[in-house]
Amino acid sequence: MLILRLLFILAALSIILTGGMYLFTRNRRYLNLAWQIVRFAALAALVFAALYLLERYVLIGWKILL
Repeated sequence: MLILRLLFILAALSIILTGGMYLFTRNRRYLNLAWQIVRFAALAALVFAALYLLERYVLIGWKILL
């Protein structure tokens, strides 16, 4: 859980920094990089949510059946 929090904190800081670099330089590649970071963070959140649901409902339900 700690690693996941650090990942999202680093993603947020990276988005803020790339947004600031875009405002400073007006170079579109910084916006593209920020968008890639947002997509990666969203994908990581979806994977984490799927694993959490798998653990919560499927694996615990499987223990009850056995």
